[in-house]
Amino acid sequence: MNIEPLLDVLGLQEDAARALADELRTQIDELQGRLREAETHLEHLAITRKTITALADRLPVQSVSPDLPEHPDYPRILTVFNEATVPLRARDVCQALDTNCCRRTSKAPAPS
Repeated sequence: MNIEPLLDVLGLQEDAARALADELRTQIDELQGRLREAETHLEHLAITRKTITALADRLPVQSVSPDLPEHPDYPRILTVFNEATVPLRARDVCQALDTNCCRRTSKAPAPS
């Protein structure tokens, strides 16, 4: 029996397996580099979080935002806008608040 053809096929399979192993080693090296970069970035983010948290503890506490108006209807107006499903006009807000501030008068002023 001649085993040369069998050895040739075996050699081809060994070459293919060796090439695949080399390719996988290259991919592993690349992935290990990317993993190191990701872990370093994660460490930096953790340090940043720790620093910000430490600094936030030193900031004075703000009780109420000074930018909000103190008018008693302000919360009602916000509610109208928050519940709206379409863009609103001033007239829509007035109607929702049941005010008469947006009513037009169709009568001409009385002559003097």
